[in-house]
Amino acid sequence: MRVLHFYKTYYPDSWGGVEQAIRQMCVGTARLGITNDVLTLTRNGGPARMEIDGHVVHRVPQDIEIASNAMSFAAIRRLAELARTADVVHYHFPWPFGDLAHFLARVKKPSVVTYHSDIVRQKTLLKLYSPLMHRFLANVDGIVATSPNYFASSDVLRRYGDKVRAIPFGLDRDTYPRPTPERLAHWRAEVGERFFLFVGVLRYYKGLHILLDALARCEYPVVIVGAGPIENELKEHARRLGLKHVRFLGAVDEQDKVALLTLCYALAFPSHLRSEAFGISLLEGAMFGKPMISSEIGTGTSYINIDGETGLVVPPSDPAAFGNAMRTLWEDPALAQAMGQRAGERYAALFTSEKMAANYAELYCDVAKKST
Repeated sequence: MRVLHFYKTYYPDSWGGVEQAIRQMCVGTARLGITNDVLTLTRNGGPARMEIDGHVVHRVPQDIEIASNAMSFAAIRRLAELARTADVVHYHFPWPFGDLAHFLARVKKPSVVTYHSDIVRQKTLLKLYSPLMHRFLANVDGIVATSPNYFASSDVLRRYGDKVRAIPFGLDRDTYPRPTPERLAHWRAEVGERFFLFVGVLRYYKGLHILLDALARCEYPVVIVGAGPIENELKEHARRLGLKHVRFLGAVDEQDKVALLTLCYALAFPSHLRSEAFGISLLEGAMFGKPMISSEIGTGTSYINIDGETGLVVPPSDPAAFGNAMRTLWEDPALAQAMGQRAGERYAALFTSEKMAANYAELYCDVAKKST
């Protein structure tokens, strides 16, 4: 079977959660005999065809971007070409141009879409986009919710309940590099061995202003890994609060990220809006056996992190509650260790790449059979 993924960004141009999810799908299903291609847009030039982790990435130039909706005229023609040799076309939502390209390219192959998130912020544009969105979701053969929690709380997904199935993301620990002793020693000297860690793109819905406000009331060391559109705004916020115990490291490579995940005391994940549909970096924390602090936003974050079991879940946009959760873990190392162990066990039971790949392979076969 041959599967074509289509999304606006991918490695090596972008390293976000959706890109990581697609990568894990490709690597995991390849072990089951599925050949994967990824069609994506690029603003950086470079080769039109690359091989990454055993799958081929086809890159076309991005022409314009409006309200995070990247578009490319060449992508429509390339989608039509690549779809001819695919058995299943796999879209990743939300991306309005992807919906439009599906119809303009006249894709007639079995199709599925992973529904990564509701559209939360662009309410006005959503009214304009809604007819196309519903036409697209009605047209595809299968829709994947990334957690039972998100399926239950999404008005859009419930509308298509008869063809929605929940398949949580999974990660393969073996695809992550093992940090060298030298790298671990470097970061141990830089940040110590007892700190809260945040990893992610610095976007509005990540709630890092809430974490910073919580730190105004307590002085636990926090390391923030990642870059993004509100990086300077967050640094200025930390400066205004006089925070001396927060380190902004910017983007780091995979070895450094794994070293920091290995060393950290717990994971802080303050996302406060439904745009955070799952939380790949939260799952990475679980995979590394770390206790977690997250907010209850009705999405997959509370499927990964179970309050009182794998960590603590607090109300969203509540710095005092987030700070109290940090205090609870910091002052009770035995509790933190036990929660981290249970987080690792939950990852192994529910969130491996192997389990996700088997579920997607079954979905691909089901939609392919229905169309014959």
